[in-house]
Amino acid sequence: MPSPLVAMAGTGSDADYVVRAFGPAARQAGRELVALQPGADLVDDYVRALDAAADEYGPILVGGVSIGASIATAWATRAGPQRCAGVWAALPPWSGSPAGSPAAASASATADAMERDGLSTTIETMAAGSPRWLADELTRSWTALYPGVIGQLRAAAGLVGPDPSLLAGLAVPLAVVVSDDDPIHPAAVGLQWAAAAPRAAVRRTTLDQWGHEPAVLGRLATQAWADAVAR
Repeated sequence: MPSPLVAMAGTGSDADYVVRAFGPAARQAGRELVALQPGADLVDDYVRALDAAADEYGPILVGGVSIGASIATAWATRAGPQRCAGVWAALPPWSGSPAGSPAAASASATADAMERDGLSTTIETMAAGSPRWLADELTRSWTALYPGVIGQLRAAAGLVGPDPSLLAGLAVPLAVVVSDDDPIHPAAVGLQWAAAAPRAAVRRTTLDQWGHEPAVLGRLATQAWADAVAR
């Protein structure tokens, strides 16, 4: 049986979303999905969980959405093929320093708003300027994770993500999914990741497609993964 897919959500999201994004594709591939719930220490908790999964299962397939993709990819470069079978990276948010990243700025601003105004007001403000699907999704996850989500947002906003020099040493296949019209997760970031990694492939989607059907991310990651493995 193939090794499991161990996956992480984006900033302010949770394991529930990972199940909907990657679960159908994992089942079709005959893999168990281990959807990690964000902890108080976010990055360190995720890394410890990845290490524990590799200890238990052997080389694991790792995946993530947004900041989850960053953590998965960085972990894979350190773990190597002895502990990692490959990466599914959906909607990478930035390369290297978070400075100037729309995703990092959004995470910091949201944490500030929650501390200043409280959860309910922050949700109301977010919903007023967001598509209905996004407002519903973030209302659900922020409510479930609050107040710990504040620290999670700040940790994510400060993360130094994979950059081309790190990705050049990635020894396992990398599947990248980008969204052509997502200002928070610029497609150029994912394309840069794929260009830097020795064995990588890309699939493209749109906000409307993956926003209304999260499973699109897993389905496209599966396709890109097949191409990357063949290279």
